[in-house]
Amino acid sequence: MNYREALDWLYSTQLFGIKLGLEGPTRLLREFLAFPSHRTKVIHVAGTNGKGSTCAMIDALGQGLALRSGLFTSPHLIDYRERVRVNGLEITEEKTATLLTELRELVADWEDHPTFFELTLALAMRHFRESDCDLIVLETGMGGRLDATTAVPADVCVLTPISLDHTQWLGSTLDEIAREKAAIAVRGKPFLSARQQPEAEKAIRQIANQTQAPLEFVNAPLLGYSLSLAGVHQQENAALACEAMVAAGYYLTFDVVQHSLRHVRWPGRFERIDDALILDAAHNPHAANALVKTWRVEFPDIKPAIIFGAVEDKATSEVLEILSEIAEEFHFVPVKSPRGLPPEAHRVDLPSINHPNLPSALTATKALPTLLTGSLFLLGEAKALINQEKIRPSSQ
Repeated sequence: MNYREALDWLYSTQLFGIKLGLEGPTRLLREFLAFPSHRTKVIHVAGTNGKGSTCAMIDALGQGLALRSGLFTSPHLIDYRERVRVNGLEITEEKTATLLTELRELVADWEDHPTFFELTLALAMRHFRESDCDLIVLETGMGGRLDATTAVPADVCVLTPISLDHTQWLGSTLDEIAREKAAIAVRGKPFLSARQQPEAEKAIRQIANQTQAPLEFVNAPLLGYSLSLAGVHQQENAALACEAMVAAGYYLTFDVVQHSLRHVRWPGRFERIDDALILDAAHNPHAANALVKTWRVEFPDIKPAIIFGAVEDKATSEVLEILSEIAEEFHFVPVKSPRGLPPEAHRVDLPSINHPNLPSALTATKALPTLLTGSLFLLGEAKALINQEKIRPSSQ
């Protein structure tokens, strides 16, 4: 298969939906020879908010130490290959096509067909092995206990802030969700957590005790360094990333940390497109609160026009209530996803306009300071429009 044909096949596997469990991905990694080598360090990151940013920082620190670093994240914003990087470089189209062709042949007669996410993880892990990576940074897809990434043996496990999300899969309470995510803990391996709400912290401590994983909470932000990512929450993510590298056995100097974190890039997190447009993926209340705090620091005297779009199963009303604290007006748009909510589904007490599409909203707010936020699908569409690129979003 060429690259286009390979992606067509891979995207067709989304019909198999989401399957939580480790038996399938373990078999896939074993038969695809995709487990990491014995000398490769693996840092596994779960949580609700800040997973991607924390992974990007760990990856940047690894590169700052001249390690060959593999980074696996999801979802992608524009191009599928964003999910799999070695030393910042996306996997090539040719390598993607080759590995997906091999995967298709491998699983052709499997009764329990692997999912899109499981196949992507296997592709990434094989690429990292063949690239001879010293360090692999894995972001969970969802949850932790039964997430496919948990099939990969980890040397350090990390939890970013946990809040209510994916409740249809992970549980309806913070305690239940924290237990699912904390279950990435590995017996005897370092287990780090960001500052958590009391209910989540209690659950994490109990899981760490049960698994005999040495637990450390990283409660203070990293101060005294220039970070490329804005917001106090990113200083907290940076502290967590540094502690993860130390727990993995690496020695960090001031210069390495300063250079690495000053140059780290993570699209869609208070990303400045120009002086008048900011993109941020605040799709739940915890992230919306962080966004509001960051906006007030960066633009204390400005109220933006907010372009917003969301998908089902999110606490959209609460997110909009939080964003209303800084908004001048709202512009609601549809999201290109089977789960996308129509613009008229949103209600706010401020002036608002419903648009048929994103280009209409961007045109309407062109002369205004604008914050585009909500679903990652919307951010991907916006970046593709701005960069004049073709986008191929996925549901996983």
